[in-house]
Amino acid sequence: REDGRVSSVSVQQLIEQISCVNKAKMIDHVGGVEEGAYEVYNCVEKIIKQDILGCEMTDLEGKDLGNKEDSSAPEEEVFGDVLWDAHDEREQMEAFQQASNSMCELGFEKYFERLNDLVAAPAPIPPLLVSGGPGSGKSLLLSKWIQLQQKHSPNTLILYHFVGRPMSTSSESALIIKRLTLKLMQHSWLVSPLTFDPAKLLEEFPRWLEKLSARHQGSIIIIIDSIDQIQQAEKHMKWLIDPLPVNVRVIVSVNVETCPQAWRLWPTLHLDPLNSRDVKSLISAECNSANVKLTKEQEKKLERHCRSATTCNALYVTLLGKTIACVGNTGNIDEILQQCCQCQDTVSLYRLVLRSIQESLQSDKEKNLLREILCVIGVSHNGVSEAELMELFPELTSAVLASLLHSLHKMCLLTYGCGLLKFQHLQAWEMVKLEYMEAGENVISAYRQKLVEYFTMQLSQDRVTWRSADELPWLFQQQGDKQQLHKCLLNLFVSQNLYKRGHFAELLSYWQLVGKDKSSMAAEYFDSLKEYEKSSEGEESMICLADLYETLGRFLKDLGLLSQAVAPLQRSLEIRETALDPDHPRVAQSLHQLAGVYVQWKKFGNAEQLYKQALEISENAYGAEHPRVARELDALATLYQKQNKYEQAEQLRKKSFKIRQKAARQKGSLCGFALLRQRALQLEELTLGKDTPDNARTLNELGVLYYLQNNLETAELFLKRSLEMRERVLGSDHPDCAQSLNNLAALYNEKKHYDKAEELYEKALDIRRRALAPDHPSLAYTVKHLAVLYKKMGKLDKAVPLYELAVEIRQKSFGPKHPSVATALVNLAVLYCQMKKQIEALPLYERALKIYEDSFGQMHPRVGETLKNLAVLSYERGDFEKAAELYKRAMEIKEAETLLIGGKATSRHSSSGDTFSLKSALSPNTLLEHGQR
Repeated sequence: REDGRVSSVSVQQLIEQISCVNKAKMIDHVGGVEEGAYEVYNCVEKIIKQDILGCEMTDLEGKDLGNKEDSSAPEEEVFGDVLWDAHDEREQMEAFQQASNSMCELGFEKYFERLNDLVAAPAPIPPLLVSGGPGSGKSLLLSKWIQLQQKHSPNTLILYHFVGRPMSTSSESALIIKRLTLKLMQHSWLVSPLTFDPAKLLEEFPRWLEKLSARHQGSIIIIIDSIDQIQQAEKHMKWLIDPLPVNVRVIVSVNVETCPQAWRLWPTLHLDPLNSRDVKSLISAECNSANVKLTKEQEKKLERHCRSATTCNALYVTLLGKTIACVGNTGNIDEILQQCCQCQDTVSLYRLVLRSIQESLQSDKEKNLLREILCVIGVSHNGVSEAELMELFPELTSAVLASLLHSLHKMCLLTYGCGLLKFQHLQAWEMVKLEYMEAGENVISAYRQKLVEYFTMQLSQDRVTWRSADELPWLFQQQGDKQQLHKCLLNLFVSQNLYKRGHFAELLSYWQLVGKDKSSMAAEYFDSLKEYEKSSEGEESMICLADLYETLGRFLKDLGLLSQAVAPLQRSLEIRETALDPDHPRVAQSLHQLAGVYVQWKKFGNAEQLYKQALEISENAYGAEHPRVARELDALATLYQKQNKYEQAEQLRKKSFKIRQKAARQKGSLCGFALLRQRALQLEELTLGKDTPDNARTLNELGVLYYLQNNLETAELFLKRSLEMRERVLGSDHPDCAQSLNNLAALYNEKKHYDKAEELYEKALDIRRRALAPDHPSLAYTVKHLAVLYKKMGKLDKAVPLYELAVEIRQKSFGPKHPSVATALVNLAVLYCQMKKQIEALPLYERALKIYEDSFGQMHPRVGETLKNLAVLSYERGDFEKAAELYKRAMEIKEAETLLIGGKATSRHSSSGDTFSLKSALSPNTLLEHGQR
């Protein structure tokens, strides 16, 4: 609109259409298309941040929201010096969401029970093999089970990896193992150097698994879906054959036909073909979504057809249902049924689907475009974006593309992964090859060449994106064009992009293919950089040059070429000191990397000096409590560790850990509290109704939400209202009342009103003892917190029976030899020691020690802590010789652990006493009880 007036009839019509749409947003703009697009971008960003994420916005409209980088801060690196690709991580999250997208459970309950049995089974046990034919529902089963585990077992750490198409990035063994290792490190708060060498990475993974699982307080489940799609899976996944740590379980899924022979001896869960009831419900669900009604005769015909192994798997039946639903309202159902019944496997049914899409297109031009799009996506490394398709095929309009993609996505041919179009299932790609590429390798090569020309053109325009780095070298490799591959690798920005995103193994494999060893590769890179430096002028290009030198130095360091790594890192440092400032954060980055080389070279004096300089610059630039400072502290601590300066190392580790912990809290709370506030407002609107159990539960949730925001006064109001409503509606002896009492008690405990907390915990315990099973988790929760409260108040005699009850509950829940029982025994023993009852404490410590040794081995930190407690007890009883012997053993374990992992992060639970904080920052769900929704 110009000056508030509508400029044309079409604009008026648009405004009328929009006015009746809920939550529509109109932007007034007169001017160029670029400016208009920029206005829309700003508006959408504001909506996402403010309305969806709930972030506070301050005067964003007037600021430049373009793609300018803040040159003062170097790029964020996760896990110390280990580079990781956020795109790859996001791809995994999307793969999991897509796998779990089906509404139908397909009779999975029996399989869930088998998977639950595996988790509960005593160690050691080999991996569980989930097998089935292509499209049998393996990914769906695993993703649904992961969701159940996350809901019911919050202390279980689940690491999953969904392998996509063979030869895609998601199927590269080194990247998979690195990702799993980093996820483990992330959950154990460990920052430690990790090798980049793919062979060493695969070799060291079992040791990392052992080391990091020992630090985790619960079970760890590793799930790899479609593991047989990994190249040389048996060779690269050898760690699966080794005995697994006691708290680790592994589940892998495979296709029956491609499962390696050696793995067939593992316990196997085979997915049976769908029964007629599941077939019927799956087809009905698809038909109902499109308001299509089948006759009894049609249903019987489908049931008779879906009886063979290839026609009663989940993918085939889903596709069948979609095909019928798609034509049901416009075409002849009997006719399409007849055609479907001639398709005896998923590939032939996909072919029928594709032909029906072809027939719906209006011109040969559109049919031709459909073929081109599918073939280009098929020959790519990781998929193709919509924008790339528009540039590849200039005759393709956005309207035609949108229509085609809608049909292909709806019929399970294509899907989106991180903004890229790719085939939803392997059978869809197999069908496209049969339909369009019968001429064989020549046709595939021609389509690859089309992509090569497109991405080469991007490089010639100095447009090196993650897409061109992902696709171009891989395409040259597939084409067998070593000369062009070599030239592409010497484009410094392509190699930098791959390396900085952690695709080290991929980059190395390309160099091996062109026949270059590590030394000649290093020399070629260095020569290319020298040439590039000749044309570099001005501050911006010099900063870019310094980044390239640093990348080369790090790459050579990771290859073990330490003497060659020093020169590029030194040059990077010199350029940054000159072009920026000697106290600039990027100078600290150069110092840090150079020090890392000297550490590996065992030149510790040089390294220490450089790390201290980097620490000083980082503290001045960011402040003393920034994650960058923690990184330098960790590096110095590791250095001192290597020099056996354990005391200095431990002090730095503790300081670093506090900084990281605080940063993690701030990062989580920034968006989290805003979301909680919005959720609280939504829930408040729901609680204005009458007294019902649901409304009482909502009030309880509101109390919990305000508690998490530290708004204790408002939390108390809602928790009291919840308790009063539950007592009115359900009666004062109902278990839900115990939940409200428990939550109120926790709140009073937080406010240090211990007498009130004691009274409420005692009431909750009384209700739960009468209403719940002796080993119920809720009963254990109340027992534990009331016992801790008694101890805090000095009422040790009242605490003893509760600590004894805690031991009983854990024995009933987990069995007498579980580590959890040992922790309860230690807590009771500590209490007896505080009461000067050493005789009663001694057998408890000894039994706990035996359980820990049997569960974790002789050198586990838990064993060391218990030995230390026993040493103190022996000393107090006057048995100095035994005390010295026990203390010596405890110190040996401590030293071994320090050497192994370079300093131990503080544990959330301590076996030397019940020290669990009510308001643990690491697990907000343990603060108060939400109740099941």
